[in-house]
Amino acid sequence: MAKKIQAIRGMNDLLPEASPRWQYLEKTVSSLLARYGYQEIRMPIVEQTALFKRSIGEVTDIVEKEMYTFDDRNGDSLTLRPEGTAGCVRAAEEHGLLYNQQQRLWYQGPMFRHERPQKGRYRQFHQIGVETFGLNGPDIDAELILLTVRLWRELGILEHLTLELNTLGSAEARANYRQALTAYLEGFYSELDEDSQRRLTTNPLRILDSKSATTQKILENAPSFDAYLDDESRQHFAGLCQFLDAAGVTYKLNPLLVRGLDYYSKTVFEWTTTALGSQGTVCAGGRYDALVEQLGGKATPAVGFAMGIERLILLLETLEVFPAEISQQLDIYLAASGEGAAAYALLLAERLRSEQPSLRILTHCGGGGFKQQIKRADKSGAQLAILLGENEIAQGVASVKYLREDQEQSEVTLSDLAGFLHQYLQSR
Repeated sequence: MAKKIQAIRGMNDLLPEASPRWQYLEKTVSSLLARYGYQEIRMPIVEQTALFKRSIGEVTDIVEKEMYTFDDRNGDSLTLRPEGTAGCVRAAEEHGLLYNQQQRLWYQGPMFRHERPQKGRYRQFHQIGVETFGLNGPDIDAELILLTVRLWRELGILEHLTLELNTLGSAEARANYRQALTAYLEGFYSELDEDSQRRLTTNPLRILDSKSATTQKILENAPSFDAYLDDESRQHFAGLCQFLDAAGVTYKLNPLLVRGLDYYSKTVFEWTTTALGSQGTVCAGGRYDALVEQLGGKATPAVGFAMGIERLILLLETLEVFPAEISQQLDIYLAASGEGAAAYALLLAERLRSEQPSLRILTHCGGGGFKQQIKRADKSGAQLAILLGENEIAQGVASVKYLREDQEQSEVTLSDLAGFLHQYLQSR
């Protein structure tokens, strides 16, 4: 017997029983974004490797250790996208959407990073990303955060999330602070964790995000970034906080929040939860005003965020806030038994779908008696089973069996069936 082929570790199948929850989340998000005037964009999952090296930064963990990179048959270096912002910038610039324009865009789809798989963190994972271009002020930063607040409220999870805010200032401010932080940490080199020792010469700001308790203790007396912050960034951040205060949004200032990507400047934010253990970040983003120019376009202010679908699904499951009705996929199971009944049932189902387009009908195929078909109807989760035999067809009626409530089986004329089904399901 041939050896079975299994999925790649960390790249998971989405089975039919789970897909309704994904569809619910995706529909909720896409509907909300449409109400805010955001337009969907779709990019390839494979890009030139140089795109990510130039945007994310060559000395980040993503580029150094996590990207799926390969040479194609032409010898070009290609990479499965590890995040969506760089590809969105590339697409928007390539198709002339940015110069002297304002854009509010969003996308969704798979991303790829080679890291140790664990619950809530996978090698193929899915994100919904939102990117805005051509808007300078803190008002658009505030709109993005208010949009996420509304989303969490509609999903029923707002009270379980904490908004953390910081500002990374200008490139010059970060360079000056990086120099001061490096000088301070060099005096504690032997006490730093291994990752922080490596980052000290490559990306010292990422040390602020270290999970090591010893390193965090050392950082308590490190130079404060606030002392190096430029006036423009300070004013921008103050304006953002004023907008959020006016809207009644609760937030926590976190001076250690730096994000893992080199392109961020000024505002950065994260939504975190304590309900998922160590996998606490469900949405994060910030400003990246220099990225468009860095990738060859004209200087364009930009800000956005991304949320992990798997992690949000896990949070919604953990908190048990999914609406009960999303697990109900079927309204009607149409069963038929007897010579000619199966063909009649298929045509009847098509007529019902035309007359009542919102009906969710599964027509039994494959033959078998009513006893077996009713078992399948019950297992399908449908509300009603419609039973058609030769006698029913001859009399112009259908038998209606109630699968989810204690009611006697009844008969409905075939000409009235569509109206009966609509009225019954509307009343529930």
